[in-house]
Amino acid sequence: MSSILSDTAPRFLADYRPADFTINTVNLTIHLDDTCSQVVSELTIERKGDVQQALQLNGEHLTLVSLVLDNQALSKDQYQINETLLIIPASSLPDRSHFTLIITTEINPQENTALEGLFKSGDAFCTQCEAEGFRRISYYLDRPDVMATFTTKVIADKNLYPYLLSNGNKVASGELSDNKHFVTWHDPFPKPCYLFALVAGNFDLLEDNFTTASGREVALEIFVDEGNLAKAEHAMTSLQKSMAWDEETFGLEYDLDIYMIVAVDFFNMGAMENKGLNVFNSKYVLADSHCATDSDYFNIEAVIAHEYFHNWTGNRVTCRDWFQLSLKEGLTVFRDQQFSAQMHSSAVTRIQNVRVLRSQQFAEDAGPMAHPIRPEKVLEMNNFYTLTVYEKGSEVIRMLHTLIGVDKFRQGMDLYFSRFDGMAVTCDDFINAMSDASGKDLAQFKLWYSQSGTPVIKAQEMFDSQTNIYTLTLLQQSPITKNQQNPQALHIPIKVELISDNNNEASQSELLELTQTEQSWQFSGFTSKPTLAMLADFSAPVKLIFDQNNTSLLTIMQQADNSFCRWDAGQKLLMSYLHQLTFDIDYTIPNELINAINDMLNSGGDRAFIAEQLSLPSFDEAASLMVDIDPIALTNAITTLATFIARGTQQQLLVSYKACQHEDLKDNAVANRALKNVCLSYLSLLPEYQYLVTQQYQQATNNDDILKENMTDSLAALTCSSKNNLDDLNEQLEHFENKWQQTTLVMDKWFALNASVVSEDVFTQLANLLEHPQFSLKNPNRARSLIGAFAMNNPKYFHCPTGRGYQFLADQIAKLNEINPQVASRLITPLIQFKSFAPAHQKLMKAELVKLQALTNLSNDLKEKLDAALND
Repeated sequence: MSSILSDTAPRFLADYRPADFTINTVNLTIHLDDTCSQVVSELTIERKGDVQQALQLNGEHLTLVSLVLDNQALSKDQYQINETLLIIPASSLPDRSHFTLIITTEINPQENTALEGLFKSGDAFCTQCEAEGFRRISYYLDRPDVMATFTTKVIADKNLYPYLLSNGNKVASGELSDNKHFVTWHDPFPKPCYLFALVAGNFDLLEDNFTTASGREVALEIFVDEGNLAKAEHAMTSLQKSMAWDEETFGLEYDLDIYMIVAVDFFNMGAMENKGLNVFNSKYVLADSHCATDSDYFNIEAVIAHEYFHNWTGNRVTCRDWFQLSLKEGLTVFRDQQFSAQMHSSAVTRIQNVRVLRSQQFAEDAGPMAHPIRPEKVLEMNNFYTLTVYEKGSEVIRMLHTLIGVDKFRQGMDLYFSRFDGMAVTCDDFINAMSDASGKDLAQFKLWYSQSGTPVIKAQEMFDSQTNIYTLTLLQQSPITKNQQNPQALHIPIKVELISDNNNEASQSELLELTQTEQSWQFSGFTSKPTLAMLADFSAPVKLIFDQNNTSLLTIMQQADNSFCRWDAGQKLLMSYLHQLTFDIDYTIPNELINAINDMLNSGGDRAFIAEQLSLPSFDEAASLMVDIDPIALTNAITTLATFIARGTQQQLLVSYKACQHEDLKDNAVANRALKNVCLSYLSLLPEYQYLVTQQYQQATNNDDILKENMTDSLAALTCSSKNNLDDLNEQLEHFENKWQQTTLVMDKWFALNASVVSEDVFTQLANLLEHPQFSLKNPNRARSLIGAFAMNNPKYFHCPTGRGYQFLADQIAKLNEINPQVASRLITPLIQFKSFAPAHQKLMKAELVKLQALTNLSNDLKEKLDAALND
């Protein structure tokens, strides 16, 4: 079932006005059936506007059975219905301000492949209502500023669906005739319908509890497919850590008697924060030591935390309208990043956050779908769920945190909740609370919410040897586009470190507030020109133009106090070599790089941090800093630079690899593996060390002691084999498939590995994988693991000069347009960013977009992005 609508008119932030009606209570009775589920919705409605206004309720893919208004059935001439609306004219409504409407509808969950509203995920019923999925369950005022108290009675076959779950606390249950049973749930907290959830199925249940700071005991329940119970233990521990952290850091307690998480395989998103009943993509719940990687463990903990933190930043206080989405998402991403930084290495966590921002969000900012973190126009609400809203939105909160400080930020959060608990509010409301609590004028800072694109900061420095005054001048410029002709100067926190070359002089760290187009600062206390390290902790999501030579970068790498600056200087050094190699593959790389890397490996520092220092900029990170990219030249440059490093540091790489392999560092095992596997990625480029790949794969995957098997090391070895197309690759892939064919999430990894193989046979392999018995476009995880992995992780063949890679992606998107437009829309991103590439590649990519634009049943999800790309 596609989400194709007749209404293709865009919506604008400027057009917002409060609803003419609101809904105070909702009583749902849902009879579950695979092909004909019945929903009876009893609404108490309150008129807010003029008595002449009609009541318009949103609804899609519904069969209306009956309407009863204040106990009187409405005849067909008393209402109107089309593909997207149920309209009851004012003449059919009572004159009084309050009335009751009972709506009975039927829906077909089995055919709902779009996975919005009520659908089947395997053998279970499941819902996804954000952003506008509830209208696929019943007719409703489907907007976030309409908040009601929900009571939900779920009825189903008790053998097939022993667990019947919904929001809130369980208030009743019982047996019915025909082998059916029911459970009734009541959520005492008013919520918008996008937070409604229902799940019914046969699961294994992991139970635990948490005692809040005030002494309340909360039951914790995680529901997983049968046989996966042990794999939910890490998720449960992560939930308990999150609940404790939110109390300790922000004073926020959980508010219901029970908190439930359900893991399902078919899900468009990572997870959903429905009040008291979080529905999760199973990849962010299930893990054990032999089938999940270190990254899986980290991501599960982070996503569990993110959805839990939404209980206050998103549920108790929610968005007035969808243009305010970053109010909850940017803020909650910031909160989960702070949590992860405290649970793990703060330096490494920050670096990984910035890698995502630079490689993906910067590209989004430079592409046709560029928008402010509070957009002003939208056609399809699902397209709002962007890296700009989430990741850049988080960076904006982080800047605010930097500007006003930890204590004032906490006071601002307290004020925000005291003012707006139980309400639907705006980004301005949040910033105003922060301003009032801190006493800081944030009027200019609000421009971050309304201006799009990545600001560029140009730095100029001067040292007066007569006065010993160092002057730093910063100039800022936001992108000028057809929709942003006159961008204004932003309020940007710039953390800097000035490193003295005199051991008797202290380095200086300062927070600068850039508020003008051009601004200068002066520093004293140096007898010679210091080395400037900019954007400590990456204090602002900007691009920096600052011409520093290799000597300065090496000084920062070795001497800066700020760990991010040390890492960033190394990345800039590596990027300078990639630039040179992209235009001249015979460029001679200075040996100073080899010396610097050997020094890193010999430093004895944090191995996880060293692993990040050694990791080259990815294709996407490098591409985000270039124009008119020749993708083949760039991939060749990355390989050449990696091979140069491998050849020049091979002895120290081998020493480090073996040290990490043999040392039993249980307390630091994750960092140990991180460095070991970066060393292996370099060594695997050299034929004389490729035996290490086979050896590691065998030790990690075919161990007699299952407890010693390790998916992180297994996948690292397989990745080396696939990237270098090593002799043992096919044998390893076959072995891996046979071993894990019954484990869905591991098979997703197998499909992704196959899609990433750097081989001329990759297109034949892709065609075969599409026909694989375990592949289905109806499963979002499986579609992403093959199609998305190829487009994102195999740049050499995705960008092959024949255009075959672009054609492969476009062909699959065309099929997904009919099955699941939301997934199709997300997979199209690499194609719509065609203007970043050289003209020959632009032409090939654009040709595929034109074909997609001509599809007869084009969904709004794709139409919005295609129109933006082709009309930009």
